[in-house]
Amino acid sequence: MIIKQLPIQLANALPVLRQINQAGFEAYFVGGCVRDTILGRHLHDVDLATSAYPQEIKQIFSQTIDTGIEHGTVTVIYQHHTYEITTFRTESGYQDFRRPDSVEFVRSLEEDLQRRDFTINALAMNSAGEIIDLFTGLADLQHQRIKAVGVASERFHEDALRMLRAVRFQSQLDFSIEEQTLLGIKANAKLLQYIAVERIREEFIKLMEGINRQAGLQTLFDTKLYQFCPGLANCDFQQLLDYSTGKIDDEATIWSLIGYLERFDKKQLHQFLHHWKIANSTIKLAQTAVQLLLTVNRNSWDLYLAGEKAVNVAAKVLNLVEQSHLSQLMLSAYAALPLKSVHELAINGQQVMAVLKLSPGPKIGYYLQYIQKAIIAGNLQNNYQEIVNFLKTNELEFK
Repeated sequence: MIIKQLPIQLANALPVLRQINQAGFEAYFVGGCVRDTILGRHLHDVDLATSAYPQEIKQIFSQTIDTGIEHGTVTVIYQHHTYEITTFRTESGYQDFRRPDSVEFVRSLEEDLQRRDFTINALAMNSAGEIIDLFTGLADLQHQRIKAVGVASERFHEDALRMLRAVRFQSQLDFSIEEQTLLGIKANAKLLQYIAVERIREEFIKLMEGINRQAGLQTLFDTKLYQFCPGLANCDFQQLLDYSTGKIDDEATIWSLIGYLERFDKKQLHQFLHHWKIANSTIKLAQTAVQLLLTVNRNSWDLYLAGEKAVNVAAKVLNLVEQSHLSQLMLSAYAALPLKSVHELAINGQQVMAVLKLSPGPKIGYYLQYIQKAIIAGNLQNNYQEIVNFLKTNELEFK
C-alpha cells in the first residue's frame, strides 16, 4: 500500500525523514500516526523511528533536545515544529510490568516493530508513502481487529497497561479484540494493579469518550480489568453498562455520570475521585453537578448556585441516562435566570456598605445573598437604583 496524499502533519515532517535518509540511515513514520492516516482519522502525534543512533541524529540536525536519550529518543526542532525521533531498539526485563529494565539500540526495523503492542500500531511508512507491514497490521485494520504482536501474554507482561489500551482502542475505533488477545487480557488482568493510577485514568477517560463505549465497558467487565481500576470494583458496574450509549466529550461528565448512578454524596464522590487522582477543579465541578442532579425539587436558586459549568455537565448526564426532557428543562430554566453570577450583580459589597452605612464584616455577604435571592425569585430587578431602594426598604429587617 502506498499513501499518496499525506496529512499535513506528516507532509511537514517529510523533510526530516528525508534528511535522515540522505545521511545514510533508515527512517520511518511509525505507530499511531500511520494507523490513523490509513483510517483517515485526525493525527495527534507524529512519531519517527530510525536506524540512526541518538548521537548520529544529533550530528544530522542542528537543533535537538535530549528528551529521553537513554531510551533512544531525541527531539528535533525543524521549521518551528518538534519531532520525537527514536532509534530502533529492543527491550528486556520488565520487573514493574511497565518499563523495560534495559534497552538495546539496533539497526533493524523488524526488531523494533516486533516489540510494539498491537499489529495495527506496528506499521511503518517510508518517505515515499509506502506502508511497511511485517505483522499483518493492514489485514487487521481492514477487519477492524485489535491483535497483539506475537504472543499476547508476553506483550502484557512487558507492559500491563497494554490490556487497557486494547479496550480503549476497541471503544475509540469501534474494533473487536482478537480472540487470543482477549484471552491474554483475561489471564493477566491482575497485572493492571502494578500500573500507576495516572496512566489507568488516561486510558479510562479515552475509553469513556470513545464511539463504542458500550463495547469497551463490556470488555472491561468481562475481563475483570475493571476490578483493578480505582473504586470501580465497589461500583454497580451494570448501571454503567445500562447507560453506555450517547457521546461523552469531557472528563467532568464521566465522573458526574458515575457519581450520579452510584448516588454518591459530596464526601463519597470526593473519596472516589481522590483515588483516581483527579484535579481538584474537576472534583468540585463533578460534586456540584451530582449534588444538583440528586436535589429533589430543584429550583432556580439551586441552578444559580450550581453555575453554568455544573448545569451543563448535569444536563449532559441527564441526556446519558435517557432523560433528555429533564435535561432540556434544566437548560431552559438556567437560561431564563435573570442573573447568572454575582459578578453580574448591579451592586457590590462596597456599595452595600455605603448605602446601609455599615462596616466591613460577614453580614455584607448575607446582604448580597439576600439581594441575589430576591432577583432570582423575580421579586427584584437587577438594577442599581432598584436594589438601593430595596435595601433601604428592608433595612430594619436586615438589622
